[in-house]
Amino acid sequence: MKKIEAIIRRSKFSDVKSALHEVGVNFFSYWDVTALGNERIGKVYRGISFSTGDIQRRFLSIIVNDDFEQITIDAILKSGATGEVGDGKIFVYDVQETYRIRTGEKGGGTLR
Repeated sequence: MKKIEAIIRRSKFSDVKSALHEVGVNFFSYWDVTALGNERIGKVYRGISFSTGDIQRRFLSIIVNDDFEQITIDAILKSGATGEVGDGKIFVYDVQETYRIRTGEKGGGTLR
């Protein structure tokens, strides 16, 4: 099993969510995060100064069976890309075991 973490643009979340559902990834966790980007340009908008280095992003945490790893990554890459700097990152980790709390069941079947 794999844990896939993705940091994406908030504006692309709806597209990524739809793409994940289309490939059969129907459960994942997400939350809003503030990231620090490479670009350090100060901007002024309506008289208020702000840094473009602090950027609002959405963080996705997805656990999939090994056979869904590349399908999930491809869905995020295709639907989350704008071609601009700041589209985000994907991280992949091994997961040793999962358990369904309700039944005590363990293994890859708990992801369905």
